[in-house]
Amino acid sequence: MSSNKPVVLVVDDEAALTKVVASYLIREGFDTCFAHDGPSAVEVAKARRPDLIILDVMLPGFDGFEVCRRIRTFSDAYVLMLTARDDETDAVVGLSVGADDYVVKPFGPRELVARAKALLRRPRAEQSVASEPYGGEPLICGDLVIDPVSRRVHVAGQEVALTRTEFDILSALAARPKAAFTRRQLIEAVWGSDWVGGDQIVDVHIGHIRGKLGDDASEPRYVRTIRGIGYGLSP
Repeated sequence: MSSNKPVVLVVDDEAALTKVVASYLIREGFDTCFAHDGPSAVEVAKARRPDLIILDVMLPGFDGFEVCRRIRTFSDAYVLMLTARDDETDAVVGLSVGADDYVVKPFGPRELVARAKALLRRPRAEQSVASEPYGGEPLICGDLVIDPVSRRVHVAGQEVALTRTEFDILSALAARPKAAFTRRQLIEAVWGSDWVGGDQIVDVHIGHIRGKLGDDASEPRYVRTIRGIGYGLSP
């Protein structure tokens, strides 16, 4: 295996679909590995340490949500969730347990590969553009402390466990604490300008961030809703 190739773990109980997705990924220069049920997905993720996990919701053993929860205890790999429902329920649950993006079945393999490539183009922690405007120094907002170098967040001295995407969104807001960000601006800052999908993904992540920070949307201490625009960090 070439160390230069991103590793993608494809998890789906449909072997035929897995092979089709893998063939497209291999053609685009990815190294692939597979799992077809919940327990084996966690074991393969531990063994291979993938850069990206394409994860179906409906799996034998335990479902994709539980797989994502368990993987998040040891890996910050990007997780692209696959759901067969054309509604927001699975997407909301998937994002709440640590997924970064989702695609609704049925989908085209080219679209899936494009979404995977967009996720992997996101900057790593040490390259994060969100940390550059304030020089990598911790940003303090009341009792909220955001450290862009260690990628840790504390509220009143207690560490808050954010997913990679949640941290990136909060960092983007913190980079310009007095600014108002549209949803599209946050998507471009975190997912990239070539990301395709609905802007509501930002609202879901903001809701999770607020919940973890103990913030109240009606009386926000940290993340405020700016009517008609989007979001900002309370100064």
